[in-house]
Amino acid sequence: MSILVTGAAGFIGSNFVRYYIETHPEEEVVCLDALTYAGNLENLEPYLSSGATEFFRADIGDFDEVSRILKEKRVDTIVNFAAESHNSLAILDPKRFFATNVLGTQALCDAALKASVGRLHHISTCEVYGDLALDSDEKFREDSPYRPRTPYNASKAASDHVVRCYFETFQLPVTITNCCNNYGPYQFPEKVIPLFLSRAFDDKPLPVYKSSANRREWIHVLDHCRAVDVVLRQGVVGETYHVGTGREASVSEIAGFVLKFTGRPDSLTEVVPDRPGHDRRYLLDSSKIARELGWEPSIDFEIGLEDTVKWYRENEGWWRKLIGRSPVVEGTWSEQK
Repeated sequence: MSILVTGAAGFIGSNFVRYYIETHPEEEVVCLDALTYAGNLENLEPYLSSGATEFFRADIGDFDEVSRILKEKRVDTIVNFAAESHNSLAILDPKRFFATNVLGTQALCDAALKASVGRLHHISTCEVYGDLALDSDEKFREDSPYRPRTPYNASKAASDHVVRCYFETFQLPVTITNCCNNYGPYQFPEKVIPLFLSRAFDDKPLPVYKSSANRREWIHVLDHCRAVDVVLRQGVVGETYHVGTGREASVSEIAGFVLKFTGRPDSLTEVVPDRPGHDRRYLLDSSKIARELGWEPSIDFEIGLEDTVKWYRENEGWWRKLIGRSPVVEGTWSEQK
């Protein structure tokens, strides 16, 4: 089987490529990425230099180029990680999110349909459902209504609808997973955990949003990769599966863990204004994937986070050169918009 991984030079995509090559060495892995500011070919070493995978620089919205790659490499399966994913940037430049996440996904579906691929698996997010009250007992289920509150969330919600309509209308064989917040190695330092880590290592204040009690559900990226693999092999075409752990942590708790694991004082924080549309809380009901496919998370949050801190400490050369590449400075919305 030949598998095409889009968004392969990003955080989750590159972790999936490494996981998949190690787990399924008999299969051919083809990588595609547009290499926007958050894409980094270093994430795919040493598999590129060894020839374990082949890389194509292309946008998923480029129908002709993607079609050519699918035909040339005889791709049977597509895993679509490609997306603009930074909520803060989406507030400043929403157009690029709808261009990539909606129109790009539609072009990818067209190319997959033309190539008669055996499966297109689409990576989505818990954020398409909107948010939950901090004191709510509710969890988002696979049949929960979509109520996105930010441009990023809305673009991902729309991409899910695109994928589903290609299944219903054109019988494109698809599956979808909605995942909670990921953490782990190779995450671009604009996201909260590596942002906090990079600043803590330099003894700079951690920018904590004013609504510091807002919570997220967290999963180690390797647990996410394993879940996608299970869905590819056992999932039912046309179905959606939630991928979560049930482990929640607030922004202030994350800051506390980072300071603890880096040996910095609790005082090394600063409160910054919330971004517009800052969601309060997400929590997924992941019982379906556990019940039907037997997947469960295996990495404890605090252990995984401590391992992540160790990775960033030992790979300073990787993340330091990325500082300043993000087009967003958290907490300065009026100056940037």
